[in-house]
Amino acid sequence: MSVQRPVLSLLCASLLAVFAGTQAWASDAPDASTATRSTAADKLATTYAAFAGSDSNAEALVNGLRDGASVTLDTSVTNPDGTTGTTATTFQPATGNLGYGEVNISLALAKDELAKLGITDPTAAQIEAALNGGTITLADGGTTTLPGVLTLRADGQGWGQIAKTLGVSLGAVVSASHTDKSQAGADHGKPDGVDRVANADRPEHPARPDRPERPERPQRPDRPDHVGRPGG
Repeated sequence: MSVQRPVLSLLCASLLAVFAGTQAWASDAPDASTATRSTAADKLATTYAAFAGSDSNAEALVNGLRDGASVTLDTSVTNPDGTTGTTATTFQPATGNLGYGEVNISLALAKDELAKLGITDPTAAQIEAALNGGTITLADGGTTTLPGVLTLRADGQGWGQIAKTLGVSLGAVVSASHTDKSQAGADHGKPDGVDRVANADRPEHPARPDRPERPERPQRPDRPDHVGRPGG
């Protein structure tokens, strides 16, 4: 017995060491969900960097809409003395947290709405108005009030309904977002703003012609009465 106890103790110590090493390795393993989130966020930020004015602004937009957290956008300004600086615009998205697909739809619709007004290099205030709603000043000095993509969403409208309210095709806008082109640009030069993707919609099935009615069967002639045999 005295010989077996040290052996048993040594075996237990070895097993504990192996278990501890396994736990340490598991804790150092990368979190797959975190990696996926980072990849999706980076891709969206790259897509909307030009629209947002900088990489950091695009990241702030994507993360803010994703988490339902406040967004701070920096805009470069030129001071009266010729020096440059930045002004910060902070706003709270009208919606709660969104999925990455919804973040893309929100930004694509906001970008397209501003592009239709001739605004392709929006300020932070104009981006806020496109997302949350508000009045913006146009290049000609006039003003217009935007309903806000996120505000419409918060009011319970579906994405297709929101696109219809804004007068665009949801499928076309989202498709254009993958090629970094606005639907307003895609429709440029087309008569009456015809939607280029309209022909991509499935045509309605032609109505099947009614089957011709079957002609009525002619009635069988009545059988003549049985004639008796002659002389009968």
